[in-house]
Amino acid sequence: MPHARANGITIEYESHGPEDGDAILLIMGMGGQLTQWPLGLIELLAAKGFRVIRYDARDVGLSEKMDAAGLPDMEAVATAVAQGDPAPVAYHLDDMAADAVGLLDALNVRKAHIVGASMGGMVAQLVAADHPDHVLSLTSIMSTTANPDLPAASQELTEQFTRTPPDPHEDPEGFVDHMLSHWRLTRSPAYPVDEGFVRAQFAADVERSTYPAGPAATTPPSSPRPTAVPS
Repeated sequence: MPHARANGITIEYESHGPEDGDAILLIMGMGGQLTQWPLGLIELLAAKGFRVIRYDARDVGLSEKMDAAGLPDMEAVATAVAQGDPAPVAYHLDDMAADAVGLLDALNVRKAHIVGASMGGMVAQLVAADHPDHVLSLTSIMSTTANPDLPAASQELTEQFTRTPPDPHEDPEGFVDHMLSHWRLTRSPAYPVDEGFVRAQFAADVERSTYPAGPAATTPPSSPRPTAVPS
């Protein structure tokens, strides 16, 4: 797949559809590779004349890893956020928004429809807020502004997302089971999906790239403005 230099780092991406069509930039959530955007959806959009761009965020998939930063001190991050102080982190969601804009610039895309899912929706919101000249529209899917006055996640979901997954190198099947547990808690029962298909997708993602530090380095703490990202 192609890659581009954007905001000082290397970003892995795919572009589908006519290059002269209105662009749609797809931003996946925490730890999710570009492959989490269904190819069938992309093909439908491309058939409508859109140029559809999906990419691996920093610390994810085949994009550049922030290895030198190390893992965050989550206790220090939580303390800083609780006190309203800047979190001691290597980069922020604002930086990830700048990555997205940098990719558009590298691909000579002046404006795009910005679509983000989960944490990708937070990044998409920041693209729209801080880089409106690059935005045709904003679609934020199953996401949040991180406003603490919003309803909190369920205890079951919180426990699942803070549970340490098996090492994908040593136990790939266990890691896929862990990801399926995430999926079962976040999916909508109104839209049935073949679990076997989802399992195969997660297994393919593990084979494509296994970087357990990535999700740990891109977990945004709660804050009124979703900018702090531990790394």
